[in-house]
Amino acid sequence: MLPSASPSARSVVGVADDLHAALRGESAALPRAASVVLVVVDGLGAISLRGHAGHARAMTAGMTKRDVAHTVFPTTTAAALTSITTGAWPGQHGLVGYRVLDAERDVLANQLSGWETDGLDPQEWQPVPTVFERAAAAGHQPFAVGLSAYARSGFTRATLRGASFVPAATPADRVEAAYALAHEHPGAFVYCYLPEVDKAGHRYGIASAEWVAALERIDAALTVRVPPGVGVLLTSDHGMVDVPAHRQAVLEEAHLQGVRHVGGEPRMLHLYLEPEAKSAVVAARLRADLEGVADVLTREQAVHSGLFGPEVTSAALGRIGDLLVVASGVWAVYDGTAEDQRSRGMVGQHGALTPEESRVPLLRLGAFGR
Repeated sequence: MLPSASPSARSVVGVADDLHAALRGESAALPRAASVVLVVVDGLGAISLRGHAGHARAMTAGMTKRDVAHTVFPTTTAAALTSITTGAWPGQHGLVGYRVLDAERDVLANQLSGWETDGLDPQEWQPVPTVFERAAAAGHQPFAVGLSAYARSGFTRATLRGASFVPAATPADRVEAAYALAHEHPGAFVYCYLPEVDKAGHRYGIASAEWVAALERIDAALTVRVPPGVGVLLTSDHGMVDVPAHRQAVLEEAHLQGVRHVGGEPRMLHLYLEPEAKSAVVAARLRADLEGVADVLTREQAVHSGLFGPEVTSAALGRIGDLLVVASGVWAVYDGTAEDQRSRGMVGQHGALTPEESRVPLLRLGAFGR
């Protein structure tokens, strides 16, 4: 049985609507604020944050069991950041994984870094209005603060369109810029993106000194005073687990009979089958091959169970694998037939449904502080 969030649990999907309502003084969850700032610390799970509270005193001061939200499935940046910035589930906005099938061209498309090289049109591929477009329509000036390298990327145009992009180099620079924009533009909706923890986790793991150092830099950045009247909500897109080398399961050619494309990422694979392959037969074989390593679901099972949200559009449905391979524990499942094996060097990984990956902090600062 796959774990699922309680129907009453808060979701990152509702964060944008909460902040919009707070600007109007109509939020049931947040007090009214003159301007709002949404801080997203990429890759920071609630369990990891609590486990390193001594290195994150600013973030964990006053943190309670209620200050947690559930992210979306799969627990990966492309899906979750898009849900945060649109207020829509993956089944609605269509970014249902890291690499997914572009059925019209029968090729895999990377939904983080492949927009230009893989030929994706951000407006067509992700048609849901962003929180920034909605903010502007309501008369609230929208800003997005991030690294300059992301300013014109396809993923930025899919998820941050409508915002004025403000580049800043360090976490401290980005937080200060976000707070200044919120203070100088009453009614503003400001997004601040901090990817350092995620990068350190992938390369070194969340048990590493490098990950702790990245967490400390972000925590130090958040010690700056929030301007009066500005409400700050801090969350994340997903958490992370460390995958040791002996927990790497490799699918070779014999395992992948009937599989045309292997998408997704090692903790949540999308398998797209050959037209003549029988889904039930391939699923049964893989369940036997991966017993104790991963759950294998059909597309129909995943959609029916609501893993991609309460609604799945026809566009999103075509991007979901015929089969999904969802890793258990701290396993990762790799395509041994792929030419590029660089992902096998990643230590920290995410995509599956463990509490470490699916529970993220939801912290209130400034005018939202309790």
